[in-house]
Amino acid sequence: MPLDVIGTGFGRTGTDSMREALGILGFGPCHHMFEVNSNPEQRRLWRALAAGAAPDWEALFAGYRSCMDWPSVHYWRDLIATYPKAKVILTWRSPESWWESYERTLLPALKGSTDPASLGVALVAKQALGGRPEDRAHVMGLYEAHVSTVKATVPADRLLIHSLGDGWGPLCAHLGVQVPDVPYPHQNSRTEFTTRFGTGGDAPTT
Repeated sequence: MPLDVIGTGFGRTGTDSMREALGILGFGPCHHMFEVNSNPEQRRLWRALAAGAAPDWEALFAGYRSCMDWPSVHYWRDLIATYPKAKVILTWRSPESWWESYERTLLPALKGSTDPASLGVALVAKQALGGRPEDRAHVMGLYEAHVSTVKATVPADRLLIHSLGDGWGPLCAHLGVQVPDVPYPHQNSRTEFTTRFGTGGDAPTT
């Protein structure tokens, strides 16, 4: 099953809400870090990839129609080339707003992880964030550079920039589907994140 939708937004940009929205619109299951956390085989495959194994996208996304969040966003260039017909969605919020959310949710989880092979440590903290996940200027610079690169790389007719609060309209127009008669999801708020994972556990970083 090829991917129909590829997410290119960092975690904490509304990726879990988008995951839920895509499921409602018929583009699920949607791959997300939560999927890796709950599936030992997924965890094994993605950890191997992060450690340098050759990618087997068919195996990594078996059963999924879309992807959002880490770890897939780290490989977005490969994915948009592998699935040239897939629509691309860049979930976005301002760098300052993103850092505030990241600092209070994902960063404590990265710092609290005791497993150096976890994707949060090996892939997010070390590879994506250059081994400096606590350096505000550095990390915000990477976030801004990533957004700029996605915008410059993905053709405009293939890319949707979906900001927090945009809701169903732009998303449904981009995917060519009707707006559903349900509210747009609001998932994984800061409170939900800390309730689910605490501020120092390994779960969100798998």
